[in-house]
Amino acid sequence: MSHDTLPHPVKTGAAPAARPDGRRRRHWTRRPDPLAGLGSVIWLVVVIVPVYAMITASLTPRDEALGNNALKPPAHPTLANYSTVLHSGFFHYLWNTVLAAVAVVAIVLVLCVPLAYVAVRTRGFWSGAAFRLFLLGVAIPAQAVVVPLYLMIAKLNLYDSLLAIILPTAAFAMPVAILVLTGSLRDISEEVYEAMALDGASPLRMLFQLVIPMSKGGISTVGIYSALQAWNGFLFPLIFTQSEGPRVLTLGLFNYVSQFGVDIPALLASVVLSGIPIFAVYLVARRALVGGLMGVGGK
Repeated sequence: MSHDTLPHPVKTGAAPAARPDGRRRRHWTRRPDPLAGLGSVIWLVVVIVPVYAMITASLTPRDEALGNNALKPPAHPTLANYSTVLHSGFFHYLWNTVLAAVAVVAIVLVLCVPLAYVAVRTRGFWSGAAFRLFLLGVAIPAQAVVVPLYLMIAKLNLYDSLLAIILPTAAFAMPVAILVLTGSLRDISEEVYEAMALDGASPLRMLFQLVIPMSKGGISTVGIYSALQAWNGFLFPLIFTQSEGPRVLTLGLFNYVSQFGVDIPALLASVVLSGIPIFAVYLVARRALVGGLMGVGGK
């Protein structure tokens, strides 16, 4: 048989598609990972079971709350507990919490975006020292400085006001916010900064026309993180407020705790209602949150 009549080899698979830069794109096949799947199922159960028990208990009449199994659906479900919560100042606490969360997010973003920009773009000693000083705040727990903070709040005549909650919450959210934002800003190519500088752009113009539009993921992450800190905060409202006026949702839970017992169904109904708004915000912005956290550390 001559060389010309030899059969051509059969291709068992198509060649990888070429990318625009000429290199071939690799195709990876996903292999099943039973261990990862089992871990995911376990984690899902760990998350779902407490939520199910909380919702079930919130629909249980008060006289049946202590006698029933926590995982057993109520025999006579009722919405009376939610009615009790809604008529016990819930909307007042919700409004205060929303105000505190919005104010904390605004303060953190207004201060941390320029600070992160300076930390990334300035190579001086003082900018690096200021950046490390802010990162030191990550290691300082709020419980360790609550007494000095109490004295400062009292000296400033801010005790028993929303500002007494907003300012410390924003201060303790800033270290993590700067860490996330510097990671996002480092992902911006140096050539883009140089191109704008050659066009005569000032640092302020770069901040508003380059840094902020290209760091939306990090800014969204910082906003959600700061809102969660304000929404779930308990220590500062407990220590720095006393009257009913500035009370927030976390302190409103005390309405169902008395000297002689706890109204468990109403308490859990209040927790369910308190978690709905921030959960809705998370569902809307979860992609930006994950994307921003993946950018921490930069390139």
